[in-house]
Amino acid sequence: MGKALYRVYRPKKLTEVVGQEHITQTLSNALKQGRINHAYLLTGPRGTGKTSVARILAHAINDLPYTDDSPHMDIIEIDAASNRRIDEIRELRERVYVAPTSAKYKVYIIDEVHMLTREAFNALLKTLEEPPEHVVFILATTDAHKLPPTIISRTQRFSFKPVAEAQVTERLQQIAKQEKLSAEPLALKLLAEHGEGSFRDSISLMDQAASQGKITTETVGHLLGLPSDSSIRQLLELMTDAQPGQLIQALGALYDQGYQAVAIAKRLAGYLRQNIMDGQAVDQDSLALLSGLIEVPAAYDPERALEVLLLRYHAQPASVAEPVQASQPQSQPEPPPAAKPAESVPKAEQKPLDASSWPEILRVLKQRHNTLCGVVRMAEPDFSEPGMLRLAFAFAFHQKRLNENANREKLADIIQELTGQAVRIEGLLNSQAKPPEVEPAPPSEENLTVISNIFGGAELVES
Repeated sequence: MGKALYRVYRPKKLTEVVGQEHITQTLSNALKQGRINHAYLLTGPRGTGKTSVARILAHAINDLPYTDDSPHMDIIEIDAASNRRIDEIRELRERVYVAPTSAKYKVYIIDEVHMLTREAFNALLKTLEEPPEHVVFILATTDAHKLPPTIISRTQRFSFKPVAEAQVTERLQQIAKQEKLSAEPLALKLLAEHGEGSFRDSISLMDQAASQGKITTETVGHLLGLPSDSSIRQLLELMTDAQPGQLIQALGALYDQGYQAVAIAKRLAGYLRQNIMDGQAVDQDSLALLSGLIEVPAAYDPERALEVLLLRYHAQPASVAEPVQASQPQSQPEPPPAAKPAESVPKAEQKPLDASSWPEILRVLKQRHNTLCGVVRMAEPDFSEPGMLRLAFAFAFHQKRLNENANREKLADIIQELTGQAVRIEGLLNSQAKPPEVEPAPPSEENLTVISNIFGGAELVES
């Protein structure tokens, strides 16, 4: 029977352990100097090499070669999950005083040590504090916070960290080459990303993907339940260019194919995050969208939460049009045209900026920047000074949001578009401010259809 790949490529020397150099170098130096501690504690996430290092260290301090097929009588592995009671630990306490059969040290490796009961910890404590000179304990756990401080204080602790994605990807490429597997680099990168810093999980996923033949991004996506790049790009495009009903239909099609809302949200968030890392401009709307996508997994109903979130932003091209462009090959930008003399630019027809134009300004602002509109609606506008719009808020939070340069520019652009006037905007704080009452626009037939689709039926009641 063949071995799983993660077992075949388990490290056999400290120098073969990847991503934990801060630990392997320290242990190597201690071994060279003959400085052997009586108890070690290895902590960290799963699949990062704790058990492998424990076995390598147990053999190294006894000058024994290490292979998976060479168990030694003086190296005893105990699974604390199965031997967690006080009786097992009492039996261990009695055995530790028996001298090693042939090795220099008798080494006890206790895996998942946090699973021991309180009574078992108390029984182990005395032995751990003053063990016989021929005994070494190596404790390993993924949940160090569950260990009593008295146990931790009597050990030499080493904290393992998640392995960097680039190192996992490189290791997967090496294994694929040695196993003569056909694998796309992007597919291996996706496996490493999904492994979340765990070598064992990443290699196991690659082993599973290899059983389907060539390891491609498509096969890996199906294996992990992740929608394809083309599906994600289509969603981003529909959020800017399509009607709300088309966006819901595209999302429903992904649900019908078996993709979970959490996986879709994670992929969308990954695209937006990558755009930020690539230097793409960031505005408040795109950050709010990214924040909402991150919260989808914690929602009571992730599918409906994702639908509502995307609907809120589908009409804001400034927020989501950029990720679509960033996810595709970039072409060299054309040089800007030469500026024309000021007198040759036709002036827009000016309209009064006063209380009568305020409802129209809010209506357009809501269509383009719904979040910003919710802030501006809370203000009492002052049109008394030409070329100046002062907005008084009762709460400092709203004033601070408006005074962000990006938000003031958005509002100023809409005012200039509707009235032909370039205005300066200032947010003020006035606890007595009262926003004017603005008659809300009646819901469109299309919006009623979308609401009906989401909530399974809707009826418009005349008030």
